[in-house]
Amino acid sequence: MKKTTVINSNLSRVIAQMGHYDTLGVGDAGMPVPVGTEKIDLAVTNGLPSLVDVVKNILSELQLQEVYLAEEIKTENPQQLAAIKEIIDVPIKFIPHDKMKADLSNAKAFVRTGEMTPYANIILVSGVTF
Repeated sequence: MKKTTVINSNLSRVIAQMGHYDTLGVGDAGMPVPVGTEKIDLAVTNGLPSLVDVVKNILSELQLQEVYLAEEIKTENPQQLAAIKEIIDVPIKFIPHDKMKADLSNAKAFVRTGEMTPYANIILVSGVTF
């Protein structure tokens, strides 16, 4: 049995297949996923699992280069922004929410959480390890 922390088989597979600059979206239960982008649905119920818990789990295996958040999170969900900043140690870039939705069409996958707060979405950009 797998010893590392990401035990969801689909999520583990996607992380293992990511190369430098590949992207992985993680977000709230309402984020629309473009046709053609794999959706890994982890949502159980309202708030389970949370966005931050899922991102923490992913970060145990994925090397980050940078992340993208929706510009709107600054005013519409500052508590979520603060929680994300506590766990992210790479540059954060802000883009309009509509651009984020469009950019998901290029992501390796989108991980749907049970998060129900507004603009609780993040695009993780894969880095390299040495």
